[in-house]
Amino acid sequence: MSIDNTTEKQFESDIEALFLSPAGGYTKGADTYDPKLGFYVHTLIDFIQRTQPKEWARFTNQNKLEPERKFCLALDAACESLGLITILRHGFKHRGITFHICYFKPESDLNQTAAAQYAANVTEVYRQWHYSADNNKSVDMVLVLNGIPIFAFELKNQYTGQTVDHARRQWMYDRDPREICFQFNRRILAYFCVDHTDVWMTTKLAGKDTYFLPFNQGSNGAGNDGGKGNPPNPNGYPTAYLWEEVFQKDSMMDILQKFIHLQVREEKKQTQDGSEKVVRRKSLVFPRYHQLDVVRKLIADVRANGVGHNFLVQHSAGSGKSNSIAWTAYRLASLHDKDSKAIFSSVIVVTDRTVLDAQLQETIAGFDHTIGAVETIGENKNSKDLRDAINNGVRIIVTTLQKFPVIYTEVDKANGRNYAIIVDEAHSSQTGNSALKLKAALADTEEALREYAELEGKAEEELDPDDKLMQEMVVHGKHKNLSFFAFTATPKDKTLELFGTEHEDGSFHPFHIYSMRQAIEEGFILDVLQNYMTYDTCFKIAKTIPDNPDVPSSRAAN
Repeated sequence: MSIDNTTEKQFESDIEALFLSPAGGYTKGADTYDPKLGFYVHTLIDFIQRTQPKEWARFTNQNKLEPERKFCLALDAACESLGLITILRHGFKHRGITFHICYFKPESDLNQTAAAQYAANVTEVYRQWHYSADNNKSVDMVLVLNGIPIFAFELKNQYTGQTVDHARRQWMYDRDPREICFQFNRRILAYFCVDHTDVWMTTKLAGKDTYFLPFNQGSNGAGNDGGKGNPPNPNGYPTAYLWEEVFQKDSMMDILQKFIHLQVREEKKQTQDGSEKVVRRKSLVFPRYHQLDVVRKLIADVRANGVGHNFLVQHSAGSGKSNSIAWTAYRLASLHDKDSKAIFSSVIVVTDRTVLDAQLQETIAGFDHTIGAVETIGENKNSKDLRDAINNGVRIIVTTLQKFPVIYTEVDKANGRNYAIIVDEAHSSQTGNSALKLKAALADTEEALREYAELEGKAEEELDPDDKLMQEMVVHGKHKNLSFFAFTATPKDKTLELFGTEHEDGSFHPFHIYSMRQAIEEGFILDVLQNYMTYDTCFKIAKTIPDNPDVPSSRAAN
């Protein structure tokens, strides 16, 4: 498609056409939106009647008059109480009847019933969505799942003099957050600002306090070293990835099921009488593009190439690394092969800190998925607890590297056990003795154990036991049942060699990059080079100040 001199309507039409294509997976909406109920009622009720006829029959027996309206009111009450994202994933119960308002794609194609339920979902796109009963204002485009509006877009065109900045102001000042559809986690889950070159988004409308995040690939494309923005697209708009990839039907449903996260944080607040009260603050976390991209690429590589490979994710400060690790952990823990067998017995998140990173621990433990137990081996637990968690097949384990050396000879070497090990802040200490023993602890085969013993013996005979080079040689040996996923902002050469991808020229490179440059340009971290002053300059400035004509050089240097 050509992007030269396109009108705003043409831009919308191009996007709509891609949504409506077989690859896009959507149909053109034809229902009438009820702004007071907040649903496309006919579509919603039709979905319930088709997919859950017995439950609907029970509901209508309980509600002889206006059952459709009463169902919408019951669903809205559940959304207001529990939040839409929880209702989408787990359904809701009304007077003993459990309803599901959507179905997600099964992990395996062997489950034909689940596959049929997933196919029953109705995904629609509407242009010029008139959302209010009080005015005639409209949003450019909305995506609707089974009659429920879930993602909204304001689309702007530089050739008509408008950009994402105009879209941001529109969401902030021209959309009333008191409307049912705009209330937090009640209908729309994320609001997007889109023009030809940039994408920004937010999950909560709060007037002038609305906070937007960039949702761009980076100037050199996703996962590559570069700055802000998006690369040129020879086949269309630079922002086409948004509707061709991110919001393609299967991708959109995957984001709903496995990525969007309701984060609840408790904060102490001082009251007027001097006492303290605990305030619970809720926020919806929608993955930024680099987070979505790295998790999906990691999973795709494991699916294609199996277990036994190492990955280095170089994500700068400001990248949201804790969330990226948590999403990766959950996806790996739920990963199954073609026979519906779990690929990894356990996913072990290892931090190089003596005391577990509180944010990382809270983030992983707080993710609400049905994968099973998450166990943190923190200050109140010892290495025996870690050994038992591994041997018992706990799906996700969060621990410190320091606990591994104690148990490396005690972990069961059961045949067929694979482990995914996510390393947070993969510093060079990961290539030392503790990491060596971590590998030995989880090695699946006698061959791996013999290799370890042989190299240990050689180290004792030929080299100083503390020789770091030999330790690195041992650690570099890969075992077919271990996959390492290392996340760090500043990898050293040793870290690159251990976890990086080797190129044909023998050099090692990260699997995925969110660069410091991109983080700076997107405003997540400060560029210190823009705000530094040399000692000499500082001293000269200080001497010109009338009140301090003889300021000592030592003070200027401080």
